Amino acid sequence: MHVDTAAKRLLFHTVRVDTVLADGSLGSGTAFVIEHAHARGRSRFVVTNRHLVEGVQRGALVFTRAHNGQPLIGQRFQIDIEDFPQAWFCHPQPEVDLALVPLRPLLEAAQAQGVELYVQPIDSRTMPNAADSAAFDALEDVLFVGYPSGVWDQVNALPILRRGSTATALALDFEGRAEFLIDAAVYPGSSGSPVFVRRRRSDGAPDDTSQSAPWFAGVVAAVFFREEASRLVPVPVPASVGGTVLGSEMIDLGLVIKASAVQELLAAYLGRWLD
Repeated sequence: MHVDTAAKRLLFHTVRVDTVLADGSLGSGTAFVIEHAHARGRSRFVVTNRHLVEGVQRGALVFTRAHNGQPLIGQRFQIDIEDFPQAWFCHPQPEVDLALVPLRPLLEAAQAQGVELYVQPIDSRTMPNAADSAAFDALEDVLFVGYPSGVWDQVNALPILRRGSTATALALDFEGRAEFLIDAAVYPGSSGSPVFVRRRRSDGAPDDTSQSAPWFAGVVAAVFFREEASRLVPVPVPASVGGTVLGSEMIDLGLVIKASAVQELLAAYLGRWLD
């Protein structure tokens, strides 16, 4: 498969996160690679949710191998990270469920074993600014990609693409936080999934040109559950099905951290390590 369209590139934005949780159970989640320009050049990072990395006993990231810059479909390479929770840099605000690790050391670790990794980073320039967000309609189509309930194409080592729509206006901060809701089936393993909004032409119609990268709008972090008493509560998307609360049911509303918070995470890391 030639990765020659924006839709195909979506398949290679993500990295699978496999963990062993504190109780010994296995967990899985989603991370993604982002490339960001700064004063000293451009750097790439792996980003996921804070709750996927904190309190984990062991963790690994699973990439697709490459040869001469092209993906070797179905050939994956797992990088085990020592002191997994300590390897991640978390958003300076504890309530913001985001964390990152630089990609370069991971690439170098693979290269030391004679392995080339294939990544298609999300360009941070596709994050909408305030003016871009104000131009979004109240209802927009969204795409997100990851490993819901740990499901993936194991033969081809590829994630699952899913669709939905915004459930709250992107121009507004849901409940006063840099978040919005999507009407979509969000399951354990979807945590950390990047969420995209299709671009539109000047006439308002969807821009379906193959090279038009969609807006990177945010990161899946939580799903709403209906408890037995009919009270709705947002709960961080668990890393395993075993983390689901008994007596509750998901109502297909996902909570997404806005891309602006990812921008803050990148700025906080760069401010600490590159100044």
